[in-house]
Amino acid sequence: QEQLVESGGGLVQAGGSLRLSCAASGSIFKFNAMGWYRQAPGKQRELVARITTSDTTNYADSVKGRFTISRDNAKNTVYLQMNSLKPEDTAVYYCNLGPDYLGRVYWGQGTQVTVSS
Repeated sequence: QEQLVESGGGLVQAGGSLRLSCAASGSIFKFNAMGWYRQAPGKQRELVARITTSDTTNYADSVKGRFTISRDNAKNTVYLQMNSLKPEDTAVYYCNLGPDYLGRVYWGQGTQVTVSS
């Protein structure tokens, strides 16, 4: 069982930056892909960025060139560096692990990111 805890969200002006962190307390972090998702009011949860065990990354078109996902396996932590933030980036951001070898996925509780114009 993996527990994920996000941190680093907050209120920032357009054009500013935030760095989100997701710390995993279990033992399978380094064996699985990690992702960041977000959900804005009235919208479905969407994939923002993903990083595999071999450090291959994928990004939503809307954040390419502005966001960077990375992981530190020694610290069981995945990061999302967000630069040049826009009001449309406002959402609750969720950390995700998996699917693991049994097909299970794990979610953090979410952290609010609000970008003012």
